[in-house]
Amino acid sequence: MPTSFNHAIIEEFRANGGKVGGPFEGGDLLLLTTTGAKSGTEHTAPLGYVRDGDLLLVVGSAGGAPRHPAWYHNLLARPSVQVEIGTETFEAIAVPAEGARRDRLFERVVRAAPGYADYQTRTTRTLPVVVLERAESEEGETPHEVRNLADKLVEVHTWLRSQLRHVHAETEAHFAARAAHQGPGEPPAPGLGLQIRQHCLAFCQFLEFHHTSEDVHLFPGIAAHHPHLSGTFDRLREEHRTVARIQGELVALLADISTADPLRFRAELARMSDELTTHLDYEEESLLPVLAEIPWPPAPPIPDAAESTTP
Repeated sequence: MPTSFNHAIIEEFRANGGKVGGPFEGGDLLLLTTTGAKSGTEHTAPLGYVRDGDLLLVVGSAGGAPRHPAWYHNLLARPSVQVEIGTETFEAIAVPAEGARRDRLFERVVRAAPGYADYQTRTTRTLPVVVLERAESEEGETPHEVRNLADKLVEVHTWLRSQLRHVHAETEAHFAARAAHQGPGEPPAPGLGLQIRQHCLAFCQFLEFHHTSEDVHLFPGIAAHHPHLSGTFDRLREEHRTVARIQGELVALLADISTADPLRFRAELARMSDELTTHLDYEEESLLPVLAEIPWPPAPPIPDAAESTTP
């Protein structure tokens, strides 16, 4: 769809609680915001979606065009996306389905919206089916009220720990499926390669953003008022560099998860997990007492008395 047409739909969607008229009236529509793979700029696209239980499915149909839409290329490089449905906005991880799972989900999409079958007949490429997974903590982890910056840090760390456990579980399932293959020929793709890659990338990118925010904004601000913590911040910055190096090695292994060496991949993942867990524990032990004194969200600035006086 042309950019101007998309912009009009987006404005109407946000102005009317997710409802739009015209050709999309009465249909299931969401807004997907991705980050440009090369530009780093956010882009929002209105997309039809289909529910499969608790899952949200979108299809990279581009109306049957010969190439995948730009938003699909963006989420392959940067899996963390923002989803708007109705009046709700939430963060998600975009995971393209693979193999038999993709075929099953595409059949589900076609049953709900037969037009996608027509789009598939117009092109030789396989239309990708993308699952939008809410970026939340694991089931059973009760969310806590965020009242101060310490609570916010714990919330971020809880999500990072849960995603790391998720990556571990998917990795083991992937390698178990490979090991179970018997007979001649190459083992069939177990269908978890992209899923592991997307979760690892989302985890690494979020962690990089979190660490950069701390190094550039949080640590200098706290150090100005608590100079006795300067040694702590030096250690945390050094740990950030170590974790970043391990992240790079792990992402390199993900270049072809289907042929990655299980022993090496597990070793790299375990090393990164140990480093990160130690880092998070130390950061919480060192900073939570100080951060508990800072309200979250930040209070709005108090207007200057001169500015608030009516002339």
